[in-house]
Amino acid sequence: MNILIIGLGSIAKKHIAAIRAIDSNASIYALRSRRDSKAYGGVVDLYSFDEASKINLDFAIISTPTSEHKKTIHKLLEFRIPLFIEKPVASSPIDDVINSINEAGILTYVACNLRFLESIRFLKNCIASGEIPGRINEVNVYCGSYLPEWRPGTNFRESYSTRAEMGGGVHLDLIHELDYICWIFGMFESHRAFCRSKSSLDIDAIDYAKYLLFYEDFACDITLNYFRRDYKREIEILFDSITWKVDLAKNCITDSNGVVIFRSEQSGTDTYTEQMRYFFDLVSNNEKDSFNDIIFANEILKLCLDYERP
Repeated sequence: MNILIIGLGSIAKKHIAAIRAIDSNASIYALRSRRDSKAYGGVVDLYSFDEASKINLDFAIISTPTSEHKKTIHKLLEFRIPLFIEKPVASSPIDDVINSINEAGILTYVACNLRFLESIRFLKNCIASGEIPGRINEVNVYCGSYLPEWRPGTNFRESYSTRAEMGGGVHLDLIHELDYICWIFGMFESHRAFCRSKSSLDIDAIDYAKYLLFYEDFACDITLNYFRRDYKREIEILFDSITWKVDLAKNCITDSNGVVIFRSEQSGTDTYTEQMRYFFDLVSNNEKDSFNDIIFANEILKLCLDYERP
């Protein structure tokens, strides 16, 4: 495989590790903005799209700051190659780009690695098959973590996450939660959302987000924040007789009686490898569709951005 990466930050390095775990012979090229950029082992630096056009590329990975995604997708349309796009798909809806993608018949996948977390996959299969302990009355989703500890050795105030103009904000960084809920339960009937940036982090970007999704028979409450010191990432499903808790950090599901319903030893790193293997298979088989294409991701982005500021 010949793979082009645009944006060589921390998330790109996770994708590179996943590529090497699957295909140690893959040739990886990175489009760099500066010639004095620090080299990354085994990655060939390029400095223009013109240089990249001379390589027989199998696909491209877009892992630039979110605000740069739309421009990068536009440029890569000329290459007519599959696109692996880091979530969120962009910082604003991209209906016009989607039309061009469809006309060109280009495979797209928007990287939401939590779709490959085994506890979430188990839950999705249970919901789809109806193998659940009764009617669902309520779903509660919570993800809270401490932004200053996300990228050790760096000043969090210099990251794109804190800067709204670069596509930062907890609602975009943690769009995973909106994605997997709509993937598991389908699209909702109506919603309300509230976002603000008033915490002690004192940052420009949104640091707290609340989404309420209303389905026919139940409501789903999603809470996201950047300021929780003790990391917590969970889904609660309230059935009519019992509650399930999906602990994403521990990759397990338990019920309110303490019974373990599902447990996995899979690590977070494994989800990146399995995600990349999924995309490798799509490319190798010349597929034109993925299970999280640019169309679905654009709809989730519209949901993400449709909020009030209280």
